[in-house]
Amino acid sequence: MCSRYAFKSPAAEVALHFGVDTVPQIAPRYNIAPTQTILVIRQPWQQPEAKREAASVKWGLVPSWAKDASMAARLTNARGETVAEKPSFRSAFRRMRCLIPADGFYEWEATPSGKQPWFIRLKRQGLLAFAGLWERWQAPDGTPLETATIITTDANDLVRPVHDRMPVILQPADYAAWLSAQTKAEDLKALLKPLPEDLMERYRVSRRMSNARNEGEECVAPCSGD
Repeated sequence: MCSRYAFKSPAAEVALHFGVDTVPQIAPRYNIAPTQTILVIRQPWQQPEAKREAASVKWGLVPSWAKDASMAARLTNARGETVAEKPSFRSAFRRMRCLIPADGFYEWEATPSGKQPWFIRLKRQGLLAFAGLWERWQAPDGTPLETATIITTDANDLVRPVHDRMPVILQPADYAAWLSAQTKAEDLKALLKPLPEDLMERYRVSRRMSNARNEGEECVAPCSGD
């Protein structure tokens, strides 16, 4: 699963990396939690061949057919193995896929002294992209709500000692295929696999970040365990 991540890269770097013209100004975030506002990269609404765009949405998917927005807290992740068939995700999987920019994510290891958080990122550091889905839901009063979920897969050998699941991290060469309306379902499913562990690194961080109210660079600072 993925229940916390960090995203601190500047807007200009995000625009260059993902090939978008503008990026909403978002302050660096070191402890992003479900239901909060996140950034996604997607094809414009109902314009599958248009230039990709950056947009702010809520983390926690609300399907277009939902009666209310309460499902969001339960749909922050989607399992890659079943995402194409599950009623909550299959429509978005077919036509509303997105990239979710991040600089790394957290997982917790069970230890005798309690859960120890680890920060996991690319060895080269900097931006990465989770495979995601987004949806547009309309409240009874007509107010639109845009939301997203992160797709997960089996952990690779680096992450597995900490947790058995990890977010799907897409290679830049696969961004276009993931976003394209022309990509076949079997080719999309082939992308939902663990990133090779030799591209990643992990280290322990303070247990302070386990509280979603704690923010700042100290959340990603290495520590020996506390």
